[in-house]
Amino acid sequence: MQPHIQIIIASVRDNRKGDKVARWVYEQASKRDDATFELVDLKEWELPMFADAKLPSMGEYSTDIARKWAASVGKADGYIFVTPEYNHGYPASLKNALDYLYKEWNKKPAAFVSYGGQAGGARSVEQLRQITIELEMVPLRSAIVLPAIRSMLTEQGTLIDDEARSGAATKLLDEIIWWAAFLKGARESVS
Repeated sequence: MQPHIQIIIASVRDNRKGDKVARWVYEQASKRDDATFELVDLKEWELPMFADAKLPSMGEYSTDIARKWAASVGKADGYIFVTPEYNHGYPASLKNALDYLYKEWNKKPAAFVSYGGQAGGARSVEQLRQITIELEMVPLRSAIVLPAIRSMLTEQGTLIDDEARSGAATKLLDEIIWWAAFLKGARESVS
């Protein structure tokens, strides 16, 4: 069975650019037949700030929203995080979503598409690699970094596709699908 990859939109702000970037990633991914893809928008989840007394690493979730979030994340074999950079870091909404769970993230690949000003979100990706390692994920070396994001959008708000971006997307998708399939097989062989 093909791996299932979630494309997670990290920003929950009004007038965000992340939904446009994620739509472009999804369109690139949808051209493929070696995996399935799903857009997951943290804005639609409206996760309250994590304050559960129970540890996520124990897999005991005391709220309905946590159990639903666990079920959604748990069905994926890998993740592409589409994230902006805020003040040299990633948004609190993404950290909160990551902190809600533990085992659902384990032994699955994490890829990153970042956007922002001059650095294009590269600093947020560096921090997220550390977080995903602690969640027992496999962060990929390749990432797509989109600096000066406003200049890459059409008047209608779609990301302008070019050869370099398409090539970067192909490389990122090749890598995450390979890792997702490999790790899925490994998880299934030991469970």
